[in-house]
Amino acid sequence: MIMLGIDAHKRTHTVVAVDDLGRQLGTRTTNATTTAEHLAIIRWADRFGSQRSWAVEDCRHLSRRLERDMLAAGERIVRVPPKLMAHARDAARTYGKSDPIDALAIARAALREPHLPVAHLDDVSRKLRLLVDHREDLVAERTRHINRLRWHLHEIDPTWDPSPRAFTTFKHLAIAEQRLRALDTVVARIALDLVGRIHALTVDIKSLAAELEERTVKTAPSLRKIHGIGPLAAAKLVGEVAGIERFRSRHAFARHNGTAPLPVWSGNRERHRLSRTGNRQINAAIHRIALTQARSYPDAIAFITRRVEAGSNGKEAIRSLKRRLSDVICRAMLADAAHLREQQSHVAA
Repeated sequence: MIMLGIDAHKRTHTVVAVDDLGRQLGTRTTNATTTAEHLAIIRWADRFGSQRSWAVEDCRHLSRRLERDMLAAGERIVRVPPKLMAHARDAARTYGKSDPIDALAIARAALREPHLPVAHLDDVSRKLRLLVDHREDLVAERTRHINRLRWHLHEIDPTWDPSPRAFTTFKHLAIAEQRLRALDTVVARIALDLVGRIHALTVDIKSLAAELEERTVKTAPSLRKIHGIGPLAAAKLVGEVAGIERFRSRHAFARHNGTAPLPVWSGNRERHRLSRTGNRQINAAIHRIALTQARSYPDAIAFITRRVEAGSNGKEAIRSLKRRLSDVICRAMLADAAHLREQQSHVAA
């Protein structure tokens, strides 16, 4: 089996072919990242035989077009997490860092790890992730405008101090607009312009939230049934996970999202500590869900009570709840993936 590691960049891709012992057989660098160049890489790889597999660093903003073209050509691609490449580079005899060195590290990491996720065209999760990321960008931009507006309002009247979330509502924006129109100063004019921008951004943010509500109800019905998961959390999970079936078990999923505890004990007392590895976006979403359940879901409240009575403190109980939630989310997403496949098969038929 020949493994071809690809170091993907914005304008070039470097490919290194290795045999099953990790010995380098050849290398090639493309002049562009077009479909024609991707097909040329495949033709170049034919010299090594048909028993081959491709490995690419898991940076889908750079490799998505490459993966799409190769999957359409019938090739098999695995995704290598960036952290695995560091170990492969450390074990190599070649020092330094270059595109061929990175491509070789990717290929050798793929040979060393037999259970890497296989690439597939995740159209549903990609669309949700794009929408969620766009909404988060708009929220961040609105927050910047609100902060600037508050400074201008303080300059106009130091006693004008709305509540923290006031300018995320149309009511308070209308009140501010009415009051600012009565003033004839440059500061008031700038503040009025910011009010208009905040209003427009709020309209777009609410529109995106409504679209995510509609999409997640259709694509993630089981996930939405979990207490504490709304449209934003569901879209974030589906978008970041990018295909729950790529994980070989619920434990692998927990390791990926950082809810699996790390053992830190020696001797008779078994202890674990918080894991700071894994996808922090998924981990943050699970953390918010856990806090919501800890406040309002009877089963979660009873679970935390049992953990505290067993000797855990509050933070340890929340971490245990997050680990359990990871399994619940994994099962729900597997059910949604099966439901989506069934729908697609009916459409194809």
